[in-house]
Amino acid sequence: MNDSHERLEKAYRSEKPRFLARLRAAGRNLEEAEDIVHDVYAETMERLHLVADIHNLPAWLNSLLTRRLIDAWRHDRVRVASGETDVTEDTLREIISAMGLDPQDAFIRDSLLEALNDALRVLPAPQRQVVEAQVFGGRSFREIAEATGESIDTLTSRKRYALRNLARALRHWIEE
Repeated sequence: MNDSHERLEKAYRSEKPRFLARLRAAGRNLEEAEDIVHDVYAETMERLHLVADIHNLPAWLNSLLTRRLIDAWRHDRVRVASGETDVTEDTLREIISAMGLDPQDAFIRDSLLEALNDALRVLPAPQRQVVEAQVFGGRSFREIAEATGESIDTLTSRKRYALRNLARALRHWIEE
């Protein structure tokens, strides 16, 4: 068992930089990449008794990493298909600042983020798509109009209605 632990520790030290680079190249931020690598090694530690029978431990760890990466992609794809969007930290700071709240208050920030994401999820799809494309995607109304075939006036109306609905939802959150 001790030999297995040493082999795993050696593999961890030698392979971690390569695994992190692979995950970063796959579009994961550093925090997500480190979490995935940690999960792979934690899973291996739980099955430490199997390590002695594995001839090529780095290859076996690589296959576990591949499975975790595929699971993460599937999770991301489900989130996108369901219309879930994450509000960027900068956008959240602007909203908190505009509301006159203390940006250091983690509870308020977390609650507001949750309320805003909930409000975005329940927007009608056309309104949500315009907000996502313009606010989160940084696209202009002209770019969105060219991509969708909708008129700019229709898109601006959808955004106006979306912002009105979001403001109503956030007013409700403030009153609670």
